[in-house]
Amino acid sequence: MSKLLKRTHMCGQLRLNNLDEEVILNGWVSKQRNLGGLIFVDLRDKTGITQVTFDESCPKELLEKASTLRSEFVVGIKGRVVGRSSVNNNIPTGEIEVIAKELEIYTKAETPPIYIKDDDQVDDNLRLKYRYLDLRKQKMQNNLMFRHKIAKCARDYFDENGFVEVETPMLIKPTPEGARDYLVPSRVNVGKFYALPQSPQMFKQLLMVGGTDRYMQIVKCFRDEDLRADRQPEFTQIDLEMSFVDADDVMAMQEGFLKKLFKEVMSIDLFTPFPRMTYKEAMSRYGSDKPDTRFGFELRDIAEAIKDTEFKVFADALNEEGHSVRGISIDGGSDKYSRKDIDRLTDRAKQYGVKGLVWIRVTDDGYNSSVNKFFDASDLEKIAKVFDSKSGDLILIASGKDKVVFDSLGFLRRHIAGEMGLLDDNRYNFLWIVDFPLFEEDEEGKLKAMHHPFTKPKDEDAFLLSEKPKEVCADAYDIVLNGVELGGGSIRIHDEKMQADMFKALGLSDEECQEKFGFLIEAFKYGAPPHGGLAYGLDRLVMLLSDQHSIRDVIAFPKNQNAQCMVSEAPGPAPSAQLAELALEVVATKNE
Repeated sequence: MSKLLKRTHMCGQLRLNNLDEEVILNGWVSKQRNLGGLIFVDLRDKTGITQVTFDESCPKELLEKASTLRSEFVVGIKGRVVGRSSVNNNIPTGEIEVIAKELEIYTKAETPPIYIKDDDQVDDNLRLKYRYLDLRKQKMQNNLMFRHKIAKCARDYFDENGFVEVETPMLIKPTPEGARDYLVPSRVNVGKFYALPQSPQMFKQLLMVGGTDRYMQIVKCFRDEDLRADRQPEFTQIDLEMSFVDADDVMAMQEGFLKKLFKEVMSIDLFTPFPRMTYKEAMSRYGSDKPDTRFGFELRDIAEAIKDTEFKVFADALNEEGHSVRGISIDGGSDKYSRKDIDRLTDRAKQYGVKGLVWIRVTDDGYNSSVNKFFDASDLEKIAKVFDSKSGDLILIASGKDKVVFDSLGFLRRHIAGEMGLLDDNRYNFLWIVDFPLFEEDEEGKLKAMHHPFTKPKDEDAFLLSEKPKEVCADAYDIVLNGVELGGGSIRIHDEKMQADMFKALGLSDEECQEKFGFLIEAFKYGAPPHGGLAYGLDRLVMLLSDQHSIRDVIAFPKNQNAQCMVSEAPGPAPSAQLAELALEVVATKNE
């Protein structure tokens, strides 16, 4: 039985000012090098690595014990700090080492199935299966610590500004919020189900009705949807709500938070207030409601330049409502992108619905285009003038439904900027997007709330809610950083009649409203204050600020792309007896 050597320092803490101190370190053996009478051990914990040396000054039995050490053994070491004769500038502790006097082996370890090093190019599913080993990497420990600092900063800031952290229920009534709910069957109420919350939206509004005034919560949310790099079935929000405020108040409060966050966590001074841009302008200029403004390549509408065209593809788009012809001009793109490269870009753009791209190269000798037989030099010159293009530039043009054109060109401008090295990771362009449409159409042409059905219309548009709902702008706002939506929110409806008009515009009957939102409607009858809020995606915020490429790298135990936990092998089958208690039966599907 080994005895516990109680540590005096973490492995990444020791420096030259610790020379001649007697220290105790605990951790994992990262590497052992045995040179006969001289053994070097790299000892690792979450703070870093210290080199420990067993030399001729050690008793023979201590050297023999040290020679048995292997990677990932868990040990305690007592020794004296000395200066290293061969400095390692790659680690913070590289100027010192510890001459061992005592060694305790707490547990031995088998050879791990993955290497415990940051640059190990291991398959993602293997990383997730052995996540507890993956977490030992310095990179992963740094990510978890970074996440902790952001969460602490949020709690500190909102506490300083009068917010109260309140927990809301995890088992709620199923609600229509855009994605599928995760359902939880009730044993006590047979045949009925709870849902895991997609957000605490209605409960935080009830907290405002209850007089909480300023609420915050770092909360788990759940959505049963298809996954990708920045999505998980369970994710975390920094969730906020405020009473007796307008949009300016909410945005000012968030600018203060982000200013504090960047100063404390990133040592960066942000300039506030952040610029604001309407949804309509963002789509028109950038093809996205979360535009990256670190570079140009802005969208331009070329309708005026081609109004007399006989090119059918363009003419059809010009003559149909809700369609357009737009493009982007890539500075220096003509030399950068070959015809084969343009074909590759076209294939990528087609994933967003566009049928093809028209390209125009601007050269010293004039213009070369994929539609030379439809446009002469003067026509191409008119188009080039729309973009202020110069020799060496490449113009890419898309036509069709506005959404398809915006999505395709919005993707291309950022994708190309990335390929050209124009995305400066040291530049932080914050932007508020405001004046979103209150409604959007689903695939069947029916209206649905762009945010949620409790979003308040802009005051100046409220009179249009009953007659012209498509023209109504929402009193909503998103905070965007470098092309990523960090968070979004809105001022909420607190007027009973306006909420009824909202439900009517969505085509909901009185019975449906009562079934889905009855408890909130009832609460609002007893006096609801004007209120609004916002929620940040904490996982995405941490991912972006820590320069990671997937939120899986900033979550301790994430799910894979099939929504499976590779460590615990969830989800799994339930025992027959438990299913019987819940009055459930598993029925095989056609795919099984």
